Amino acid sequence: MIESTGKQFYLQTADSSYWFRVTKFGHLEHVYYGPALPVQDMEPLALKRTAQWGSTVAYDQDDLNYSLDIVPLEWSGTGYGDYRFAPAELVMPDGSYSQDFTYVRHVVTPGYHPMKTLPSAYGTNGECDTLTITLRDNATRVELDLIYTVFEQVNVIARRVVLRNASSGEVVINRLLSGMVDLPGRGLNLITFDGGWIKETHKHVRPLEYGFNVNSSTTGASSNRHNPGFLLAEQTATESCGLVYGFNLVYSGNHLGIAELHNNDLARVAVGINDHCFNWRLDPGESFETPQMVMTVSDQGFNGASHNFHDFINQNIVRGGWKNKERPVLFNNWEAHFFDFDQSKLEELASSAKKLGAELFVLDDGWFGKRDADNAGLGDYSVNLKKLPKGLAGFGKYLNKIGLDFGLWFEPEMVNEDSDLFRKHPEWASLVPGRRHAQGRNQYVLDLTNPAVQDYLIKSVSQIIDENHIQYVKWDMNRHISDAFSPLLENQGEFFHRYMIGLYRVLKQIFITRPHVLLESCSSGGNRFDLGMLCFSPQVWSSDDTDPVERLAIQGGLSYLYPPSTMGAHVSAAPHQQTLRLTPMSTRFNVAAFGVLGYELDLKYVGRLEQKEIKDQIEFYKRHRRTLQFGRFSRIDNPKPNKVCWQTAARDGHEVISGFFQTQATAAEGYDTLKVLDLNPKARYELSTRPQPLYLARFGGLIKHVLPVELAPDGVIMRTAGKLYKMDDAVEHYQGTGALFAQGVMLANQFIGSHYNAETRLLGDFGSSLYVTELKK
Repeated sequence: MIESTGKQFYLQTADSSYWFRVTKFGHLEHVYYGPALPVQDMEPLALKRTAQWGSTVAYDQDDLNYSLDIVPLEWSGTGYGDYRFAPAELVMPDGSYSQDFTYVRHVVTPGYHPMKTLPSAYGTNGECDTLTITLRDNATRVELDLIYTVFEQVNVIARRVVLRNASSGEVVINRLLSGMVDLPGRGLNLITFDGGWIKETHKHVRPLEYGFNVNSSTTGASSNRHNPGFLLAEQTATESCGLVYGFNLVYSGNHLGIAELHNNDLARVAVGINDHCFNWRLDPGESFETPQMVMTVSDQGFNGASHNFHDFINQNIVRGGWKNKERPVLFNNWEAHFFDFDQSKLEELASSAKKLGAELFVLDDGWFGKRDADNAGLGDYSVNLKKLPKGLAGFGKYLNKIGLDFGLWFEPEMVNEDSDLFRKHPEWASLVPGRRHAQGRNQYVLDLTNPAVQDYLIKSVSQIIDENHIQYVKWDMNRHISDAFSPLLENQGEFFHRYMIGLYRVLKQIFITRPHVLLESCSSGGNRFDLGMLCFSPQVWSSDDTDPVERLAIQGGLSYLYPPSTMGAHVSAAPHQQTLRLTPMSTRFNVAAFGVLGYELDLKYVGRLEQKEIKDQIEFYKRHRRTLQFGRFSRIDNPKPNKVCWQTAARDGHEVISGFFQTQATAAEGYDTLKVLDLNPKARYELSTRPQPLYLARFGGLIKHVLPVELAPDGVIMRTAGKLYKMDDAVEHYQGTGALFAQGVMLANQFIGSHYNAETRLLGDFGSSLYVTELKK
């Protein structure tokens, strides 16, 4: 809901309020962003200007106390006394860098305003309203639209900017962000989600101190180094209480997020396209639109902010046939085969996967051109008939015959030097003439600023999908952008952004017109996990690291910004190919279950007992899939540093699935408590452990002390017995009210080095359990 009283603006969501007003000099003064308040006079919350601050520049001699350096603003210019970070750096038509955008008019309209070149959040007239405020630099007549779309029920506000050159001269954009806001300092922490390949989105917390704090990417993608989403939170905030602000960007390219604490204890936040190598020229009559910045706030801690973002993404970002639709359990052949496969191997693996309950089989890299390694074939779309003598269509028919859908891997944005495409069109690769050319993973980046390249990709990928009845596409991008150059551009400062515009056109043409195809975006794992890709891709491959201990940090970090329905999560063989860590099959599943489940291992090396365990896992996941993918996900505070607790609650309140994870065991481990939240306090529930097996090898040398004869723990008899027999981990059952379970259930003892029986939980290093809390009928 948007209300305006004169020149005061009240942006109201179900649980938050965002207020600002026009000052007497025409600037937009931010007043309040926080828990919902009824619309009323905002003056009591406004920053007071009753004295002149030292070392400030007065905007107007008629009011020496009015300095733009101390006013909390919605937008700031340069050259008029605000020395904080500026969201825009423009060379104006008069040749100066000075800009002073002041209020001209505003309009409120129902619904959202689609963008011309970029994807955006969307909603019906009943879901959202849009406020457009036009500002003008009166010296040059250049205009700026600040566009606010309020998504009332999900407590999110989206902001973007349109710059219009209404002057008679050129405007040069060196930087133009999507929005900014000045917030009270409050003693805040800055929380970012950083890492690299196979260690994406690890949570990092630091105090917000004086100066600039930068969260950015310059790789050409949103990057695995710094996700574009970040949080500001009171230093006392926990998962369930305290004030938390969240920010993100609907964009998949170079991003910039700034959090600056000023000496007057105002915190300026600004988000948008990174100004790294960015330069854009606007001729008279032209305009430029920025991607959407999204904001949320909650006084219910980090989970409160996460719930807002999760609901917003599921309702107003993800679209098409897979919106709110349960995702299939897939089986991917990559870690089983790499490039070394043929149709016989694939059919054997697919047949085994089907018997265990898989619904979709994904053929990964290596099906096209001369693709026997990663140094050839990218850019070509001819099927490798040595591997697939019946072609993709023949293999697809086999999959459909045994009851599996067909999924296929592509890497369309790249080209190998050893490819028919590069030999025919070397000018389509992004390479700087006269300079050394840098390769990553033996490949170059295609010039997606070129419409001919875009058309080639649209035609090639669409033809493969249509001719072979592909139901799922994994769209990969396995390197950062270097050699950023296009011979078609007069101004190379436009390259990175025009690349993204080109990519979005390609994705729109291929997938928006084929809503039945499930697209999973991938970029060496989570190198492009962002709201821009989620406008086309309902799920994203979270990381190439499938080690569940690492995934606790990766998926846990992602969960602050993105819902489980967007996270591709696979069970793979152990020791893991990324860490060489040996983890139980149960933990691999228990972590992956809090995402879109898949499997990625060679089943011919998986024993009978483990295959039975996989089958049981998939059956459990399917029974609870709606809750696990689309329930309300929360992280549960736990005082023990070696414990991680997650839960997801069904939207209709009938069940909660909880995960209890132990990273490393300690000697004589103390009591463990499991809190179950989001239950009706007065209703009665039953909590039960999901049964899972224990393998004899888990007990090591202890096994000889409980047998009537002494056997070598790793001898042939014990190895054979381990393949045929298993034990069951402890299963607990409790009944009580929602209020009782919220206080925390004391779980059964862990194994503490001196005793074991059927009631003892055997977790050890990397152990875990799932618990189901169901409403009693």
